[in-house]
Amino acid sequence: MQDTIIEALRRNAADEAVTLARDWVAAEPQQAQAHRWLALALQQQGQLEAAQAALAQALSLAPDDAALHLQHAGLLLAQRQIGAAGQALERSTTLNPNEFSAYVMQSHLALGRDDVDEAERLLRLAERVDPDSPELGALQGMVALRRGDADRALAVLSATAAQLPNDPRVLYALGFAYLGKDMVAFAEQAFRRVLELSPDNHSLRGLLVQLALRQSHLDRAAEVLREVLATPQGNTAGMRRLAAELELAAGQPQQALDYLHPLLAELPGERAVLQMMLVAWQRLGRDEEARTTLEAVLQEHTQLHDLWLARLAIAQVGSEEAVEVVERWLAAMPEHVPALEARMSLHDMNQQHDEAEALARRIVALEPGRLSGEQRIVEALLVREPAAAVAHIQALLEQAPEPARISLRTWLGATQDRANDPAGAVDTWLRVHSELAPSRLPLPQQAKAPAEWPAMGEVADSTVMRPMFLWGAPGSGVERVATVMGAGSRVLRGDRFGPTPPTDAFQNFLTLQRLATDVLSPEQLVQQWREQLPEGRMVVAVRDPRDMLIEWLALGSPAPLALTSSMDAAQWLARSMEQVIELHDKDLYPHLILRTDDAVNDPAAMGALMEQAFGLRFPPVRSLGPRTIEAGHWRRYAKVLSAEFLYLTPVAVRLGYPEV
Repeated sequence: MQDTIIEALRRNAADEAVTLARDWVAAEPQQAQAHRWLALALQQQGQLEAAQAALAQALSLAPDDAALHLQHAGLLLAQRQIGAAGQALERSTTLNPNEFSAYVMQSHLALGRDDVDEAERLLRLAERVDPDSPELGALQGMVALRRGDADRALAVLSATAAQLPNDPRVLYALGFAYLGKDMVAFAEQAFRRVLELSPDNHSLRGLLVQLALRQSHLDRAAEVLREVLATPQGNTAGMRRLAAELELAAGQPQQALDYLHPLLAELPGERAVLQMMLVAWQRLGRDEEARTTLEAVLQEHTQLHDLWLARLAIAQVGSEEAVEVVERWLAAMPEHVPALEARMSLHDMNQQHDEAEALARRIVALEPGRLSGEQRIVEALLVREPAAAVAHIQALLEQAPEPARISLRTWLGATQDRANDPAGAVDTWLRVHSELAPSRLPLPQQAKAPAEWPAMGEVADSTVMRPMFLWGAPGSGVERVATVMGAGSRVLRGDRFGPTPPTDAFQNFLTLQRLATDVLSPEQLVQQWREQLPEGRMVVAVRDPRDMLIEWLALGSPAPLALTSSMDAAQWLARSMEQVIELHDKDLYPHLILRTDDAVNDPAAMGALMEQAFGLRFPPVRSLGPRTIEAGHWRRYAKVLSAEFLYLTPVAVRLGYPEV
């Protein structure tokens, strides 16, 4: 009878298998195996509760049968009763320590609850029972994935997939291993194979759409998405949202709106839906349709933050319409801080500064320490009573938790600077640097130039394009030059500040020490540079070195360098500028000195400066970063930093800046 039932199940003849199993149970009601096979047949038929009852009867007849407990675990998993399934598996391995499948299932369960250590322990137990089983490869690969070892995961899972080419679990894990190595096309291929084996996995189809988009295959993404949306299970809000995103990417805003309008009714406060609708309306030039649509939804949903923001986005900034919208927002949500912040900003835009300050105080009364309110209060105090502005931030510092204090001290230093308290500003900035120093890099070593440099290479007249090395000391504005340069060039690399910087001598902190001790010769250094960047040029960003010191103290530097004292910083900066002067005076390498003094806070001026230097137009950029000190600001610190300026003034004069 058992063989006949197995044969029926293999043919997917679940009804026939159930009939045969019921006949067997009727003939031998005390036979545990009869109830077991009835449970299997009922499970294949989709009657999980009936299968559970049949298996319970089998377990009552044979409570010590490890295989029955293993089957029970599988049935519980099918019903998503994860905890009970785990207990059944533990019972199975207790009864039979050599129950390989139980260990494998338990390990999968452990991974499912993100307990990688337990999964690995169970994997080792399974390896003792059957060390050659290809099923172990799937678990080994998945454990490696969870450990972040993408290389091992890919190697193990690739080998396992060759042994188990039709195992969806293996292929699924292999797909994620490929993703871990950023091999998107291979990942897509693996997931497509999983989908062939498990066509009802609609969430996987969504992933395939995303992978196609990552490869800019809009047509393939659209094809998969249409397949998903054509099924009742796949026609979900998430898939329709993805379809709208795809239509926008393809330049079809009207088709995107066709998906988004029903979604707005279903999810009126969904930020992603609202953002896409705003983009679509803007591209179609339908501001009035946007107003009408959002106003209709707001009548039904007055408490949705993102819905109000979307409605506000349609109004011209600072306009009467914007004021009217925010007033209605406040009427609906009178203590909603973002609404109060919006109204505060509108007051300032319309020169209603007293009203803005009053709202700022209301904001901090509702949410003490709220940065928007505190900043507006400080701005008001700076106008009336600068010392009170400083005292206000100091009071915030006393109450702030430790993680917030560095940013508050940075703000305090900037406020002391604006309040004409240079001594207080320097003290505050140095305290910030002192706290950050343990997590920063030491200042790069500096050394005197060698007695003789190798001869410069020659650049052929036919060479039109030449690579450049951009450099600037802290405070020079070099990162602002890079911002404009990056807007006009697709090949600019900021990799020296990235996770995998170049491995040349310029990146090595020991280079100067190796040069000084003759471990590295100047010829070798230059040859390494030529090998990686032949026919190069150098661009050096500079400002008045005294202004550079102030900016370094106030804002830090692009590279996370430790600054232990203002004197150390001044001396290091002076030596750096002396090297720039020597580079220029002796023409040691093809270079351009870019003076950024009057452009560090002005994107247009920086673009014009670089256009003049390179003879190229650069696309405009909206911002160069946080506002820094203006040229000549160092004079306000002439007394406080007089000792430091004794080192910096001579090099400033040699660079062409005034002595006083």
